[in-house]
Amino acid sequence: QLQLIESGGGLVQAGGSLRLSCVVSGRTFSSYPMGWFRQAPGKEREFVAAISRAGGISSYADSVKGRFTISRDNFKNTLYLQMNSLKPEDTALYYCARGRTTGWGPHSYEYDYWGQGTQVTVSS
Repeated sequence: QLQLIESGGGLVQAGGSLRLSCVVSGRTFSSYPMGWFRQAPGKEREFVAAISRAGGISSYADSVKGRFTISRDNFKNTLYLQMNSLKPEDTALYYCARGRTTGWGPHSYEYDYWGQGTQVTVSS
């Protein structure tokens, strides 16, 4: 069973930074695009960022563009999300997800495996 394990969340003041990591089990990490999503209390899960298999192409939600950077290390089977200039509205449970080979974009149905999430809380 494929496992995705997120870490790096925590409590940070507005304007601060955090780096999330997602370690993926198995030997096929480099064969799939990957993404980050988040879900705030009382809200639907929303797309944050996605990255291609080799890491050369990435996309971002407008709300995080210019502040967040997605990256991956295919030798370490690890996905990252560097989050800078954090705002209280970034507070959410952050999930990493494996994209389907047929497509990867801002929709949850384009991803087939999900981690359990790591909590990010930004205080004002």
